[in-house]
Amino acid sequence: MTRTTDTDWWRSAVIYQIYPRSYADGNGDGIGDLAGIRDRLSHLRALGVDAVWLSPWYVSPMADAGYDIADYRDIDPVFGTLAEAESLIAEAEAQGLKIIVDMVPNHCSDRHPWFRAALEAGPGSPERQRFHFRPGRGEQGDLPPNNWQSHFGGPAWTQVADGEWYLHMFAPQQPDWNWQHPHVKAEFESVLRFWLDRGVAGFRIDVADHLVKAAGLPETTMLPAGAVRPWRDQEGVHDIYRRWRRILDEYPGHRVFVAELWDDDPDRFSRYLRPDELHSAFNFPLLQSPWDADALRNVVDTTLAAHARVGAPATWVLSNHDTTRHVTRYGRTDTSYALDGRRVHHAPVDLDLGTRRARAAALLNLALPGSAYIYQGEELGLWEVEDIPLNLRQDPTLRQSGGTDPGRDGCRVPLPWADEAPPFAFSPPSTGTEPWLPQPPAWKDHTVAAQDNDPGSMLELYRTALRIRTGHPDLGDGTLAWLPAPEGVLAFTRSSAFACVVNLSSQPEPLPAHTRQLLTSVPLDDGMLPTDAAAWLELL
Repeated sequence: MTRTTDTDWWRSAVIYQIYPRSYADGNGDGIGDLAGIRDRLSHLRALGVDAVWLSPWYVSPMADAGYDIADYRDIDPVFGTLAEAESLIAEAEAQGLKIIVDMVPNHCSDRHPWFRAALEAGPGSPERQRFHFRPGRGEQGDLPPNNWQSHFGGPAWTQVADGEWYLHMFAPQQPDWNWQHPHVKAEFESVLRFWLDRGVAGFRIDVADHLVKAAGLPETTMLPAGAVRPWRDQEGVHDIYRRWRRILDEYPGHRVFVAELWDDDPDRFSRYLRPDELHSAFNFPLLQSPWDADALRNVVDTTLAAHARVGAPATWVLSNHDTTRHVTRYGRTDTSYALDGRRVHHAPVDLDLGTRRARAAALLNLALPGSAYIYQGEELGLWEVEDIPLNLRQDPTLRQSGGTDPGRDGCRVPLPWADEAPPFAFSPPSTGTEPWLPQPPAWKDHTVAAQDNDPGSMLELYRTALRIRTGHPDLGDGTLAWLPAPEGVLAFTRSSAFACVVNLSSQPEPLPAHTRQLLTSVPLDDGMLPTDAAAWLELL
């Protein structure tokens, strides 16, 4: 197997997602910031990742934690300054870490200058054509223009003072751009260049399939069964990404796009990854899969086949800032995750079981062909915090769903770094500031300091796995071959020399013949691989 080179680093990279509000607080206000990230780069170096993806850091009223952007070319003061961002990019690069930033092209903030100008200009104005403004239905125009629903709950339309309505597939404070408008296309191409000129290694594209809407914004009731929804995955989106790819390819250093795509159709998914479009896309079926050998094997086979069609590397991810942390998911009776799965709150959770499975899943995730993503805190074994008081929750999903969906705050709680009690050194010790979301006291055993150099900790499991992955010639991009295995066991090789075995059955199982155990998620049971455990082996 051929190892990837610096020219195609992204095909094998391990990329760590930082949610800036919750990584580390450098200035003592209880909110994570760029100063905190710079102070904690050493954690990422010790972990052994190749790159960092930063969730939005742009100027924003924070109606949706920064995914409502008012200025795409500047840093929100809560995080720092543009100069600090430039320093972070340079410092990370000097330490061998590439920086990928979030790009949010489907919608902006209602405080964006272009949207404010559209409100002031009135119906029929050129300014409103940059968005989706429409008259309402009904005799008085007091009904939304169509039946589309926001992903956060409620209608996807909000009426303004002059009677027109604007489209927002997410919060009302996030109006959707009209990507048929040449000004919008030119503006985002300029924004891409702005950040590329400052040295970013690439972009994660938020809801990458949403940009183009079907002509006429048709009612979903008018569509045949199984038809693509009119607000996503329209043909015109591919032209946008071809233009973006040409821009990216002008820059040295082999920059990269990764798309957020929740699409369970392998054919439609793979079209975004054609050689002249995007480099990679998140593979959410692994995250959604139950802890079941047959289901996981099907995900792996389907994923690799879809990517092989276009020569793209697969990506593997277990958690992110929008989904229930997998320690919690794997500790429930139903271990699967649907896109609206965050609504499953307060179901019984066995955290010991979830942690055990999460350790095995980490070795599975990092052994599969392609690149892997780590969401901040999973390397510490953190779980979903489900007892955040309602008055402290900030996710707009809670409000828009009428309280039926408590939202995503539970996976966004600030990280614990050290000490025996909150705020666990998240903020400088002299400030006494409480974090923007409360941390559970039980995290005292899950801080970075508590797990450092503890060979049985989740942190040291990740560090060891990444060290092996980086140094092993057969891991990262490449091929996979399944080995014969008992029912409930996944076993595959990455070459003639390396194998990964995951036991999802109800009893210990024998390992295939091997010369050496490289790593196990838990100690072996009399030479047998226990249930809910994984092993990396050097083969005969």
